[in-house]
Amino acid sequence: MNYPLFLARRLSLGNNGRKMSPAVIVAIVAVAISVAVMIASIAIVLGFKREITEKVVGFNGHISLFRMPSSEEDDNLITIDDYVKGLLESFPFITEYNPQASIPAILKTEEDFKGVYLRGLTGEKASAYIAENLEEGSLPDYEDEEQRNKVLISRVAAKQLKLNLGDKVDTYFISDDVRVRRLEIAGIYNTHFDQYDEIMMFGAMPLVARLGNLDEGSGTYIVIQTDDFDKVGDYTLQLQERINRDVAYGETNYFYRTDNVLSQGRGFFSWLSLLDTNVVVIIILMMVVGCVTLVSGMLIIILERKKFIGLMRALGANTGKIRAVFIYMAIRISFIGILIGDILVLLFLYFQATYHFIPLDADSYYIDFVPVSLPEWIIPALDGGVLLVTYFVLVLPSRFVGKISPVESMVRSE
Repeated sequence: MNYPLFLARRLSLGNNGRKMSPAVIVAIVAVAISVAVMIASIAIVLGFKREITEKVVGFNGHISLFRMPSSEEDDNLITIDDYVKGLLESFPFITEYNPQASIPAILKTEEDFKGVYLRGLTGEKASAYIAENLEEGSLPDYEDEEQRNKVLISRVAAKQLKLNLGDKVDTYFISDDVRVRRLEIAGIYNTHFDQYDEIMMFGAMPLVARLGNLDEGSGTYIVIQTDDFDKVGDYTLQLQERINRDVAYGETNYFYRTDNVLSQGRGFFSWLSLLDTNVVVIIILMMVVGCVTLVSGMLIIILERKKFIGLMRALGANTGKIRAVFIYMAIRISFIGILIGDILVLLFLYFQATYHFIPLDADSYYIDFVPVSLPEWIIPALDGGVLLVTYFVLVLPSRFVGKISPVESMVRSE
């Protein structure tokens, strides 16, 4: 029988059966706060990564495929011909691909004007992303030719030009000549991604193709979606290697270049990587705070139980067994604190994810609330890590038990 564990479970965390001492309460509170802060910091960073990644992917897709001009007279337009279609469909990780194109345009009202890019709204993921960020209106059905003169503009552009839902705006497209279209605003979106919101307007791909003199199924590049964002780098390399091999064996007359969202949004992902460092610092600091308070609480418990220590040694218990009793008691304190911390942080994460009661400055953080995201394995893993660290930290101060003389402890207690 493991009697140190049995005694640790039966002994009160107070002195002589009284309520918990202030030192124990402080230790429990410190552990609870430390665990809650560590889990919350991880959830917030993961939430930021998820939101920013979704924004960058929403505008760029996972992988972009470009055709390189073969001569100075050749253009860089890419078409989903038999080779490109066979190439993309040969990779099981590619879930969606669509030609994409953007053309410069000038929106002009009676009072002001603004330069933007009209981008074709193609693909289920891109359409779903813009739909999620619509503040007014809805996505037009671009399969209906009568709705192909309807566009989606950003909240930023709408404010600058004082445009409202349903308004019509004269739009000038400048290429070889100047073309004017009167476009209707079918929706106003707001992603809080000003780098894109400032310049992007979305419309029907057939309209973009017609204004840009593109053939059906052609674009300036092809947007590719994959089944796993975390493997985008490997997927891009596989696709480029296949293209290089096909060029070498003469299976295609053109050379294609790949790019991906990791390079297109390098600045944003670099910023997110800095947050990882902040989380590591927070976890270390919180772990130190929790361990220090636990050590203090453990020493106080040892001092309050000198009579118990003396009695156990008089009965023949060795120092190691007595040390184990107090280590188990400190771990018991740690477990209570961890349980309280888990409950507190889960309540916080639920209410924040549901009601977004903690706001943010969207101009600085690209989102107007604190996002949270927590995989199911994080809490058990962190709790287990805290208990493991606690055990090793408490081994050293438990040696203080060996310095207490059984004779002195019994005499003083009497």
